[in-house]
Amino acid sequence: MAPPRSVIIIGSGPAGLTAALYTARANLKPLVIEGLEAGGQLMLTTLVENWPGHRDGIMGPDLMTEMRAQAQRFGAEIIQGNVESVDLNHRPFTVKTTDQAYQTRSVIVATGATARLLGLESERSLIGHGVSTCATCDGFFFRGKPIAVIGGGDSAMEEAIFLTKFASSVTVVHRRETLRASKIMQDKAFANPKISFEWNSEVEDIRDAGQGAVTALVLRNNKTGEQKTLEVEGVFVAIGHTPNTSLFKGQLETDANGYVVTHSGTRTNIPGVFAAGDVQDHIYRQAITAAGSGCMAAIDAEKYLEGLPQHLGEVPAHA
Repeated sequence: MAPPRSVIIIGSGPAGLTAALYTARANLKPLVIEGLEAGGQLMLTTLVENWPGHRDGIMGPDLMTEMRAQAQRFGAEIIQGNVESVDLNHRPFTVKTTDQAYQTRSVIVATGATARLLGLESERSLIGHGVSTCATCDGFFFRGKPIAVIGGGDSAMEEAIFLTKFASSVTVVHRRETLRASKIMQDKAFANPKISFEWNSEVEDIRDAGQGAVTALVLRNNKTGEQKTLEVEGVFVAIGHTPNTSLFKGQLETDANGYVVTHSGTRTNIPGVFAAGDVQDHIYRQAITAAGSGCMAAIDAEKYLEGLPQHLGEVPAHA
């Protein structure tokens, strides 16, 4: 097997590629393993208007292509493929893809989180064309338009309240007759004159994929079976996110919802393993904050490696 690498970065969204850029500039010759969803959630978005430095906005896939090329320019090696297993219990660490095993002295976990979706074919085809999973990313595009928010928890109420700044009306579609959100969030939503509710309702379809734009929701009342059409021009799915942490189960400390727990920046419970982006951030979930934590992880990894003794079995006391 080849000698251990200095750093392997798992994931290629804003966090992973920023970590790659910084570790490459530090001459650590990082290896980035892209994963099945190369480029992360921005590959599913259209215009990104809140990325600093692009006053007219930039298309999500174009931004990720630029970030990828910038990391490569400084020497990051980026390979396609999916990580199938990791061994973080022995040093050097081992990262296995479908067809190869790599050893490394440090790992940056940037595997992101996946927004939970309803599972409709029309939903997938209209992502970025009227269907969104991020109000702060896309709310501006729906100024003066009727929209719907799917969900009943705190995040759904936060999205609905935020979206009233832009939309003409916001209809919360919830499959139960009571919300799961905290009382304070419920009170705020109920008090907002722009927000109305469709109770005991499930989304049967999102129209109109044929037009490439959202025109309406087809709802079914799960108590009566009655169907109705709700005319909206945007749909925000707010039924939660799933952090992509199954690879690290039993090795990295995670919270009750599966997010990697980090300390003092991006350090995990295992010295030499760092986590950045949505895999450890369930609060902000923005491309810019993911990129910022990718920078932090790179600097943390560089400092860790500077203190590593020659014998890889030892862990520096300060790590």
